[in-house]
Amino acid sequence: MAASKYLTSPPNLTGMPPGVPYIIGNEAAERFNYYGMKSILTVFMAQYILNNSGVLAPMSPNEAYKYTHYFVAGVYYLPIIGAMIADGWLGKYRTILYLSIVYCLGSLTLACLDTAWGIGIGQRTMLAIGLALICIGSGGIKPCVSANVGDQFGESNKHLLSKMFGWFYFSINAGSFISSIICPWMLANGSLGPRWAFGIPGISMVIATLFFWAGRYKMVHVPPRGLGYLKEAFLTREGLAILGRIAMVYFFILFFWALWGMSNGVEWTLQAQKMDLHWMGMNLIAAQVQTANPILILICIPLCNYLIYPAIERVFPLTALRKIGIGLFLTAFSFVVIVWIQSQIDQGLKPSINWQLLAYVILTLGETMVSITGLEFSYTQAPNSMKSSVMALWLLFIASGEFFVGLFNAWDINADGTKKLTDFQYFGFFTIVMFLAAAVFVVLACFYKGTTYLQSQLTPDEVATEPIVAGGAPT
Repeated sequence: MAASKYLTSPPNLTGMPPGVPYIIGNEAAERFNYYGMKSILTVFMAQYILNNSGVLAPMSPNEAYKYTHYFVAGVYYLPIIGAMIADGWLGKYRTILYLSIVYCLGSLTLACLDTAWGIGIGQRTMLAIGLALICIGSGGIKPCVSANVGDQFGESNKHLLSKMFGWFYFSINAGSFISSIICPWMLANGSLGPRWAFGIPGISMVIATLFFWAGRYKMVHVPPRGLGYLKEAFLTREGLAILGRIAMVYFFILFFWALWGMSNGVEWTLQAQKMDLHWMGMNLIAAQVQTANPILILICIPLCNYLIYPAIERVFPLTALRKIGIGLFLTAFSFVVIVWIQSQIDQGLKPSINWQLLAYVILTLGETMVSITGLEFSYTQAPNSMKSSVMALWLLFIASGEFFVGLFNAWDINADGTKKLTDFQYFGFFTIVMFLAAAVFVVLACFYKGTTYLQSQLTPDEVATEPIVAGGAPT
């Protein structure tokens, strides 16, 4: 077998692998791009878009919402394709690198929207091309990045996986928080406008791609198994049993994502509009309140890793499923606060926004325990040949949580446009659903029998003869 110029299995280290900073740095810059662009996308379509003559011709709000949701849906459903390419053909590194270039081209297209030739071609056409390329690029690399960072670890340093995924999630929120503040400001600034508002995230994506490429000799490049892995994963009893066990856990996490989406969407914002928004000497805008979530994530990750988790460990062993179970209950309790707030509003009162901020604190603690642990669980429970594919399944369930809320909202609307449920009943329904899901999850988690799969620290020749789902140890 020809020697590879890259590492193909994790080295025997007890500390952090040398490739991790390049992957996390890449993720922070890519998330800066994605969330910055997404934060101004709907506003651009509804308020700034021009026709071929350079005359303002905005979309209706509903049309802008529709295309934004189509774009986000594509980003979350295309990981299935990216995972098959990574696990079966190109490997994770090359999939990320090649599709990042596609991503950069999409960002460049958006940056050129308000140039003379961009307007001449048509901003709607340019927007469609740019978003399609970003959709392919972002959707394709999403299942590979977290799997790729997990590939850097073996048995000798697996104790650092939890902290690594925590900092990985930290980088996502740091990038998104900064860009969500900067990009709307640039779009509204007449001297900068769409060119810079879309261009700065694009530059960030180019930097992310170059930074990722610069670390190629520091990273572990686990070779793809070939497209035959599809048969082993999806057409054998063992492969289907593994996917079934993982999907059972994901099903309950789906309800977390449903409620989390409401906190970062219109539902909590509309409630905030009816509250006293005076906070620490400032009068907040209702839409600004949700920025509490990424700020709190940056606080909660080190808080959990270095204080809360060690404290709980002194009482009982804190497994991944126990973390998730606690997080699900915390999510339900955050909605207890929301229900109480709604009861006050229904009585004609105007409760302080501090109460909703308390709900954000509880929810964000739940998110830290569910989402970050879910990434670690997804990686360790996925056979070595299916790492990206299982991450794609994780993303599919995230999208399904949003879809569940959408279906419920569609049911809740009468033919005349009125709602079947009051806001108190609406929030109460999701609170009960979350408590039930958390309770059933805790019971079923007691019977979960999983296997931990880490990349083998073997020689390339030994890895080549390893069975397709080998390398596992009972959890």
